[in-house]
Amino acid sequence: MTSKTSWAYLGLVLMGMGIGVGGTVAITNPQLLNQITANRLLNPAQIKESPAPAGAKPGLMPAPSNFVVDVVRATGPSVVRINAERKVKTQVPEGLPDPFRNFFGAQPNEQIQRGAGSGFIVSEDGRILTNAHVVAGADEVTVTLKDGRTLTGQVLGSDPTTDVAVIKVEAENLPAVKLGDANALQVGEWTIAIGNPLGLDNTVTTGIVSATGRRSSEIGVVDKRVDFIQTDAAINPGNSGGPLLNANGEVIGMNTAIIQNAQGLGFAIPINKAQQIAEQIITKGKVEHPFLGIQMADVTPEFKEQLRQRSGVVLKADQGVVIMKVVPDSPAALGGLQPGDVIQRLGESPITKASEVQNQVEQTAIGSNLDVTVLRDGRPLTLTLTVGTLPSQPQ
Repeated sequence: MTSKTSWAYLGLVLMGMGIGVGGTVAITNPQLLNQITANRLLNPAQIKESPAPAGAKPGLMPAPSNFVVDVVRATGPSVVRINAERKVKTQVPEGLPDPFRNFFGAQPNEQIQRGAGSGFIVSEDGRILTNAHVVAGADEVTVTLKDGRTLTGQVLGSDPTTDVAVIKVEAENLPAVKLGDANALQVGEWTIAIGNPLGLDNTVTTGIVSATGRRSSEIGVVDKRVDFIQTDAAINPGNSGGPLLNANGEVIGMNTAIIQNAQGLGFAIPINKAQQIAEQIITKGKVEHPFLGIQMADVTPEFKEQLRQRSGVVLKADQGVVIMKVVPDSPAALGGLQPGDVIQRLGESPITKASEVQNQVEQTAIGSNLDVTVLRDGRPLTLTLTVGTLPSQPQ
């Protein structure tokens, strides 16, 4: 055998070997063992034959595990299916012929609507996180574990503004997930979604973090106060409320939003936000969000030109956040803000984007004062507002 051929052969041989304790090489393929010995590629004293794993086919190496398999094995039992039932009153439409009205009756009828979603266990004593829209208006909630048990769930509370809800089941020693840190996410990290899309229990999909900090207005859910994680892991109806995991098996988000007719675009609530909301639900029974009462838009050259063309208004500011509308009787209205004002600063912090306004308001305690500096008619003006409470949204 030539030197070049020997090295090529050695490369192929080493692909089928593993180094054992004490410098020995474990061989599971008998044919490979004979070839190595015959060609004197290794010292026979270094060679020992290892039994093949149970179920392995002769001559084949066992398939190695990977991080997705490990994560699913560790976290899968913590993911649950949530079924919700709600009674809806239906009224027989006016104008039906008498025979049909007599058949249906004139009184409202009750109709049972059923829906399903996902959730994940966050404590051994049975606390479960899911989306608020999964259990909205539910009269009865059941939780099905991966081991087949079905338990009655009690909704401790929900927050439509962030789409987070907490359910409690009576059980002990349940497998709880590990929570990660969504604030440390980087675009390009691996993601794993587990849930029950379209009624297909325990479905696993993978992808990456496609983006972070996606504002709710960017994805068409303007009534939510969340900066979403975007992922290309497949998320479908029924995934709502299930966990989005990192490569270490830690929950980094709660799968919640999809854009219809789009491919490769899924969204999740960062787990830090979901956990913060859940703690308020558990300790207070409700969630209160700080509120100013304004609609706003970023000042950009494109926006200024569109505003000039559509309404004839010429903004003098080159940057900041312009107030488009002020809600009557809101903290903003009571504090003197007006449509057309351009926010320049909140307290001592300069403002260039609407998301910065929202984030700073969210971090301000309800009932405390907040100084807002605006440009009005090209002149700076500072107003003091008292932060209020966001009115409750219907569920």
